[in-house]
Amino acid sequence: MPPARSVRQRVATNENDENATANATRMTRAKAAALDLDVSSQPAKQALQSKKSAVNANPTAQRKRAALGDVSNVGKAEAAEGKKAASKVGLVSKAAQPTGVQKATSRATSTRSALAAKEAKKPEVKRAGSGSGALGTTHKRKVTSTTIKQDVLLEEPVRKKANTVGPEPAKLERPASKLPKPEAAAQKPSQKEEAPLKEEVGIVLPEGVKDLEEEGLDDPVMVAEYAHEIFDYLRQLESKSVPNPQYIVHQDELEWKTRSILVDWMIEVHTRFHLLPETLFLAINIIDRFLSQKVVQLDRVQLVGITAMFIAAKYEEVLSPHVSNYRMVSDDGFSDAEILSAERFILETLNYDLSYPNPMNFLRRISKADDYDIQCRTIGKFLMEISIVDYRFLAYRPSHVAAGAMYLARMILDRGEWDPTITYYSGYTEEEIEPVFELMVDYLARPICHEAFYKKYASKKFMKASLITRQWARKNAPIFGITDTKLSVDDLSSLEPEPEPEEEQDY
Repeated sequence: MPPARSVRQRVATNENDENATANATRMTRAKAAALDLDVSSQPAKQALQSKKSAVNANPTAQRKRAALGDVSNVGKAEAAEGKKAASKVGLVSKAAQPTGVQKATSRATSTRSALAAKEAKKPEVKRAGSGSGALGTTHKRKVTSTTIKQDVLLEEPVRKKANTVGPEPAKLERPASKLPKPEAAAQKPSQKEEAPLKEEVGIVLPEGVKDLEEEGLDDPVMVAEYAHEIFDYLRQLESKSVPNPQYIVHQDELEWKTRSILVDWMIEVHTRFHLLPETLFLAINIIDRFLSQKVVQLDRVQLVGITAMFIAAKYEEVLSPHVSNYRMVSDDGFSDAEILSAERFILETLNYDLSYPNPMNFLRRISKADDYDIQCRTIGKFLMEISIVDYRFLAYRPSHVAAGAMYLARMILDRGEWDPTITYYSGYTEEEIEPVFELMVDYLARPICHEAFYKKYASKKFMKASLITRQWARKNAPIFGITDTKLSVDDLSSLEPEPEPEEEQDY
């Protein structure tokens, strides 16, 4: 046996001491709950004793430890003896008095004994003993247990009603009050949706004219309700973008033949770069408008043409060729800096106005009225492109040229008369179109003077439009009064008398 340690008394003088304060508090609550003692009536705290002294001082502790599982040991006599011993001895250490085990046994035994009668009557309610009511007297335990069970039984149904029953009728009633009647819902789309679309167009079509915008009213991409206003605006721009039809008079070193050679070369460049048709028409319009305002030397005409194509590609194309490509096409006759400098100069001269009403837009409009006849539109493109190589078409507007090209294409392919629908959407009657398509027949009946233009439309891609139209023009030229077809267009330009300069100063 090791020698026993000397007994040292420890006085809990420091209120922050964890061991002293914890043991004191734990013992006080246990005594108060199990023995119905008042905490305020207990004597002052004494010094903690060792394990030996605590066992010798309290002989009843051994009896309680030996009979923990016996319910009969818990009685009023032992409670009275424990009450007297606690008043005499004072606080003991945690190891000397197993308060935690006594609490557990007292709770379990007291709960089973106190609630045995109620469990027999109401077996459906099962509830474990709580710590607050298990250590009190028999009367207090009955009150607390019954009140707790009643609170639980009363609160749960109320909580379920508040969460489930309440909102359901409200959710079903709100949408039901806003739903329209099935009869009204069936009548609204037909009366109030389709009618305003026709009223917004605000155009009364003449008799015999088909409404081309009726099919596109349901498609917002087609903007069918604005189609008439768009083409009215394009026709207003035509008068602003028409160049001087006799600007060659103000040029000292240029002739119409020079322009003809330049345009034929630009068609070849346009075909090599695979650009859009709109790019070619805009480039030629830039050249004619610039030459109408500025005098250009002969060695700079090619620079004007290649720069105009460079500007038009930037305006129309998604991916325009680089400036170095145009320099290579011109056989390095001009540097990149010269092309960029000419670009700025041309744009300043035109006041940066590139809003040109392209004839391709009017041709597509007329083709829609013609039920999208692909053959007529392909030949119409070739006939319409004649207006950029022949200087005699400078005096006519793009919409007028597009109408004449479609009229002649329908005549060559024998597609019928110029009906009221095509007349309305083209904007020109047969009498108004006659001088334009007669010039086209005159050009086709004469010898070839633009080889790049002729080869472009002699391919299968364009249905050999240049071959078909020239064969038809040579046969039917006498019908239109065209008899002298030996001279080309370039030769005719040298025979025409030049107008007086004073008459053309207004441009």
